[in-house]
Amino acid sequence: MIRMPKFFGSRRYLQARRPRVIRCARPARSFVACTVVLAGISVCAALASAQHVQPGQTSAGAHKADAGRQISTRAGDFKYEPITARQRFNWFVISTIGQRSLVGGVFSAAFGTALDRPKEYGPHWGGFADRYGMRLSGVSTGNAIEASVGALWGEDPRYFRVPDEPFKARVGNVLARAFTDYRRDGQIEPAYARFIAIPGNNFLSNTWRVQSEANLHDAVLRTGLGFGARMVSNAYLEFWPNVTRRIFHRNSK
Repeated sequence: MIRMPKFFGSRRYLQARRPRVIRCARPARSFVACTVVLAGISVCAALASAQHVQPGQTSAGAHKADAGRQISTRAGDFKYEPITARQRFNWFVISTIGQRSLVGGVFSAAFGTALDRPKEYGPHWGGFADRYGMRLSGVSTGNAIEASVGALWGEDPRYFRVPDEPFKARVGNVLARAFTDYRRDGQIEPAYARFIAIPGNNFLSNTWRVQSEANLHDAVLRTGLGFGARMVSNAYLEFWPNVTRRIFHRNSK
């Protein structure tokens, strides 16, 4: 009978032979499942909110309300029309996979890759893809929560420009609309759905994030950055049309 060295049955040997499990492998399935479910809830809630549209509002009126975000109007002359189910769903899609969101994801992933944070992903193209996908998972989850929960009490997540107001008032609108939204009756109230969506998405994503950033401190930090990102998005919507208008007007001369 051949006796094996005592080392091969020791705890040290068993731990050395145990395969390493990296916590960034399981997210993809969890994130996809969670995002699909929340997106489904968003669609159902948006359809349910259609019955709350004011009587007499036609589809043309709905398109006019959507276009009202871009036309010049003073805040005092603005006539709000409630968001429709289709507009709510369009907001979810554009805010998740629209041009601004996708480009923002490139910069965010590139910045994280340059700093190699989190280190589990690595400073290479594979790490860039992991960071990009992780950000997209958070954005899609947060938008799905905001769109679906906000539909319950008619919270409108869209941003409305006030291009004819003074610069100071426009900046104030950019900051205020990050924390407030219109309701069905045209009143501006706290954006409770956003207060649920941004922290909820960042704490929920701890279940599929790598271990180094799946903690309370990072979730709180991501929540603050989420509201900051909403302000940046509002500023883009408010001032970028003026920038492009000046550029193209100068080039046409």
